[in-house]
Amino acid sequence: MRTMTSPSTPSPEELLIDAPRLAAELRAAHPPVLLDVRWNIGGPPGRLAYRAGHLSGAVFVDVDGELCGPAGSEGRHPLPEPKRFQDLMRAAGISGDSRVVVYDAGESTAAARAWWTLRYFGHRSVRILDGGFAAWVAAGFPVTTEEPSPPPGNFVADPGHLPVLDADGAAAVATRGVLVDVRVPARFRGEIEPYDPVAGHIPGARNFPTGGNCLPDGRFRSPTELRTRFEQGGLVGVDPLGVYCGSGIHAAHTAFAMTLAGLPTPAVYIGSWSNWVADPSRPVAVGP
Repeated sequence: MRTMTSPSTPSPEELLIDAPRLAAELRAAHPPVLLDVRWNIGGPPGRLAYRAGHLSGAVFVDVDGELCGPAGSEGRHPLPEPKRFQDLMRAAGISGDSRVVVYDAGESTAAARAWWTLRYFGHRSVRILDGGFAAWVAAGFPVTTEEPSPPPGNFVADPGHLPVLDADGAAAVATRGVLVDVRVPARFRGEIEPYDPVAGHIPGARNFPTGGNCLPDGRFRSPTELRTRFEQGGLVGVDPLGVYCGSGIHAAHTAFAMTLAGLPTPAVYIGSWSNWVADPSRPVAVGP
């Protein structure tokens, strides 16, 4: 586990923005930078949806090829190389003082990973469009097919601003604290595994699916509801606490939800299950 001092917990207004408020900010003299990170784990590519229509001014960022590093032994969605990520964010128009809003199709899974990655690399002002593209369209706001060419920014990627775990760190958290597996119960129990070569979970981990973070329409539950959910799940006041999923995408969603609830951002095992099973010597548990 890499230990670092996290900044003070942001307020809900610094984390989430709804469609009407974003529309008003986009009409202002200095609008936020928009990143479209729509993504489907099984395809089709999010870029196709972006080309069919997106928020005006939004730059598309590919989760697989840009937001994350190349798949391999570190996992299916490892951290990107800092210089490459810095260059991509600069090309998207992000500077050190930019206010950034990220969105995906609606459930904010990919958007949360974008939020987490930008925060990890030191960018403080990042919000998620609550309900994503679906909420924007449902509110009657316009979309465009025009692709912007923003002036380059001066963003500097400074890694280490959020806590992360490697495999050894995850095993230690499972022993000394609480390690949360946010995948669906059937994957946790090892009954199915659609993406990785081995089914099951890290020994000692506790299943707490990420789906409960949101309402049926994809918007996040209120901070109060989320805090109650995490308290009932025994995740409040725990130290150490870590979260993981299949490849570090859904884990970032729970990390965001806990931050939105006013709780410390938990350590994320970015390699997650896809990294854990890359080493056949690591133990695997199945069942509840």
